[in-house]
Amino acid sequence: MPKYKRILIKISGESFEKKNKLGLDFKKITAIAKEIKEINKDKIQVSIVIGAGNIFRGRYVKEGAVDRVAADYMGMMATIINALALQNCLIKLNVDARVLSALALTQIMEEYVHKRAINHLQKGRVVIHAGGTGNPFFTTDTASVLRALETNCEVVLKATQVDGVYDKDPERFKKAIKYQKLTFTEAIAKRLAIMDLHAFSLCLENNLPVRVFKFKKGSLLKAARGEEIGTLITN
Repeated sequence: MPKYKRILIKISGESFEKKNKLGLDFKKITAIAKEIKEINKDKIQVSIVIGAGNIFRGRYVKEGAVDRVAADYMGMMATIINALALQNCLIKLNVDARVLSALALTQIMEEYVHKRAINHLQKGRVVIHAGGTGNPFFTTDTASVLRALETNCEVVLKATQVDGVYDKDPERFKKAIKYQKLTFTEAIAKRLAIMDLHAFSLCLENNLPVRVFKFKKGSLLKAARGEEIGTLITN
């Protein structure tokens, strides 16, 4: 029996990219879609937010190539491309998937309205949230938490390149210690770079747990079923 009835999965854009290259790898995206199909078969209602790192990265702002507001909107549009790619792969697997965007693109997807999203979820459809929050200065982490709260999700499952939360960067420090469980207060106090502070604050204020785990074959399904993988962050 699955632990959760309704979840939000946050997937990094890097999970969609070709090896060491920007862009879309549809073999990878199809593999992700197959796991989402298995979650959907478990009668778990699934929302998804995808990052934009496979198309547009924040370093362009640091390099001074683009100003912050323009860069944020470019990132939002990149999430729309990723959302359409995942929707396409899900539909090919006979999974009913809808993209709801915070930016108006009614020719190709629905506008985000939280009651509409809930209605789709109740009907067993996979909902892919695109366009971030629709505003600059907010990350896709914040968009994930916001959409999870608006649609009454029980948990945010954040699939990353690391197998949980560590006290320091495990790629740089061999003796880095992994946390099995952590509170939001501890994470904020220790300045652990898991999510941005605004996303953390929303989780803390609304008692929304987050599980951080490494994205690999089978991990999405395990996390969705409530298995003890990665790190669980709670109040």
